[in-house]
Amino acid sequence: MDLTHIHMLLNHFPIIGTLIGAFVMLWGMMKNQKNIKAVAAAIIISMTLMAVPVYLTGEPAEERVEHLPGVSESSIEEHEEAAELAIWVMAAAGVASLAALLLQYRSASRLPFSIAAILALLAFVAMARVGYLGGQIRHTELRTDQQVSQQADSYQKEEDD
Repeated sequence: MDLTHIHMLLNHFPIIGTLIGAFVMLWGMMKNQKNIKAVAAAIIISMTLMAVPVYLTGEPAEERVEHLPGVSESSIEEHEEAAELAIWVMAAAGVASLAALLLQYRSASRLPFSIAAILALLAFVAMARVGYLGGQIRHTELRTDQQVSQQADSYQKEEDD
């Protein structure tokens, strides 16, 4: 198993896990249960930590696939740019969840968990977009007709050169 395999194996966890964590957090807030909110915060923190090796193995994965037939540089670049944004949003969700977890015993305020839940939902959206764009790199069935046409034009230009 190499870094590309690790990237492919782990990349689903921050997407699905963050969504689960956000919904558990919202449920805990609705029920006003500290233990449920704590579990949710732990899930989000865990997914933030899981996102780090996914992000760090992205570059080696790129090196492995960038020269394969059917792989477009623009798809990789778009995926990479989305990942750069998503890792920061994920980090914000993780830090907010950790802060909410630490503050829950000092304050009865719902604000820290509300902020953490909103950031977790934003992180899910950002991570889901990264996953969608990553899937388009090798899964041509996910590409739009316009993307396939642009890629065909790109191949034709390479052959002409």
